[in-house]
Formats: sequence, structure tokens, C-alpha cells
Amino acid sequence: MTTTEILTGERADLLETLRQHRWFLTFTAQGLTDEQAASSPTVSALSIGGLIKHVTAVEENWVRFIEQGTEAMAFDPESDTAHADHEANFRMAPGETLAGLLERYHEVAAYTDRLVETVDLDLSHPLPAAPWFPEGKTWSARRVFVHIVAETSQHAGHADIIRETIDGQKTMG
Repeated sequence: MTTTEILTGERADLLETLRQHRWFLTFTAQGLTDEQAASSPTVSALSIGGLIKHVTAVEENWVRFIEQGTEAMAFDPESDTAHADHEANFRMAPGETLAGLLERYHEVAAYTDRLVETVDLDLSHPLPAAPWFPEGKTWSARRVFVHIVAETSQHAGHADIIRETIDGQKTMG
């Protein structure tokens, strides 16, 4: 796509919706210190920084699925590190900063946006074997993008609750 072309229709709708829900998620982090972003002030172990880190990894993994197929998302629930890796995906590690997590998120988002603009939305792959996927199901790139929107939206809501607990700021309202 050249800079003079304007996206319309389905691709424009996907991009607008992705960008809107990313904005909701990142807005919750405005003005937070690294300590606040890493904090878990609710009964949940979730933090705003951890949610941004998680959503970045999820989006990146699903883009890899679109581009490389089923094997790109192979998961071994029996591996010694599967649970620990999943848990770490939701926490800011020592030395990680909110600014660094946001920068990485914006990089991944920009890559995904370019893919939305260009990929065949009907390109499909079977979902990998995992307890949370139905057997024999195939997802198109279109379906993956809708899933990324849903994942981002869900976690933006989580982040909003956490932010309100930290200092009362609300994304909306």
C-alpha cells in the first residue's frame, strides 16, 4: 500500500478497531511510574505493565501463526517451563520498564497493522493442539485479527480496573 492509498471496508474496520482497543490499553499506563506499572493492587496478580507485556506477546504469537502456520504456535503443556513461562508473560521482570514495554508493544502493533493492510484475510491454518482450542478447527487471518481485538479489549478492561485501584483514574467515565 502506498501512502496515497486509503484503506476502506473490512481492512479499515479491522485497523480502526485494533487501534481503538490498543489505545484503551495504553491509556491506562499514562503517567505511571515503573513501580506502579508493576504493582498488583487488586486480589489478582495482574499489573498494567504485565498486561501490556502479555498482550504484546499474544499479538506477536498470533501474527507468527498467520505468517508461518500452525507450528509457529506449537505448545507443550507438559514442558518443565510451560507454566513458569506463561506466568512470567504477565509480570514485569526486574530491569523491564514501562517505557520499554510500551515501545515494544508499539513495534508489534505497527507490524500487525502492516499485515492487516496486505495479507490475504482468507489465509487459514489449523489451530495447534491445545486444551483451549477445539479439535480440528481452522482460523483465517481475519479470525485471528478479530481474536487479537478481543484479547486486547479484555485486557484493557483489566488494566482499567487496576489503574482505578492505583489512583482512581478511569479510561472512560
